[in-house]
Amino acid sequence: MRTDCAHCDKKDCYEGKDCFGLAEKAKREYEGFDLESMLVSGKIEAEHYMKLTRLEELILYAKEMGMKKLGVAFCVGLSSEARTITDILQKNDFEVHSVCCKVCGIDKADLGVVKMHGDDANEAVCDPIGQAMCLAEVGTEMNIAIGLCIGHDILFTKHSKAPVTTLIVKDRVLAHNPIGAIYSAYYKENRFGLSED
Repeated sequence: MRTDCAHCDKKDCYEGKDCFGLAEKAKREYEGFDLESMLVSGKIEAEHYMKLTRLEELILYAKEMGMKKLGVAFCVGLSSEARTITDILQKNDFEVHSVCCKVCGIDKADLGVVKMHGDDANEAVCDPIGQAMCLAEVGTEMNIAIGLCIGHDILFTKHSKAPVTTLIVKDRVLAHNPIGAIYSAYYKENRFGLSED
């Protein structure tokens, strides 16, 4: 079976067609936390679609889910943003635990990671597994990723004991707006080889 919904012009699934014959199997998976998350997400979409920012939706989702303790795993380069987001969450009555990507201070050489500033420099590796461990130690109920590097975000999500949502995706070239690349004719044609239709 090959899936290619991106190139489907009909999107009959929007009207209820089960294109892959998985509906009954998928429905059985929605129970406990998964079902509760779907119900809360659906309520937020129905009542607030195109009315709230993603940060406001995150706050509402956490409250509707009964979450009190949130984790913030952030890139050291987005410390200011992490501080502001943490302050906003705290003002909304959450207990917030934040952890920087350099948390354990492990030297890149210890893991064989290439250094940016030469082999002799002291350079701590980004440590998404350490971030996940720190937040697990304090028992966060949901973790928020802020600007973690590609790959590090994957490891953080994989090792997090609590569910993870990404609030900021790092893209220094496009002011942390990675989708901007596909809205730019220059990038689409000259970087990705796609011509404008």
